[in-house]
Amino acid sequence: MSPDPIARWHDIVNARDVAGLDAFLADDAVFHSPVVHTPQVGKAIVKAYLTAAIAVFGNESFRYLRELRGERDAVLEFELELDGIAINGVDMIRWNADGRVVEFKVMLRPLKAVTLIHEKMAAMLQAARR
Repeated sequence: MSPDPIARWHDIVNARDVAGLDAFLADDAVFHSPVVHTPQVGKAIVKAYLTAAIAVFGNESFRYLRELRGERDAVLEFELELDGIAINGVDMIRWNADGRVVEFKVMLRPLKAVTLIHEKMAAMLQAARR
């Protein structure tokens, strides 16, 4: 039996262990960003987005509120405060039979939060490319 991908995700987030993303993601993983129109395809780019997200979202106010699970997918609702803005969102995660994530989708609210996250994520991803 494969390890529980959601338990692994919580471990990665809590420890800020981005190295754990290698075993967490399938090679053909797809990331759907709340601010980028096109899906980001492939393990390397998905890892880059999730690494930036862990850095941007990973403050002391971040917490998961609840989880809704299916056989090979889950929706995790979260909240945090960033730069004085209360942010609410969901991570929609789907995995394969091996327990590796094949799709990760993030949705955010309110609009102010989307704008703020866009700015911070763009800066993180730009810095990572240097």
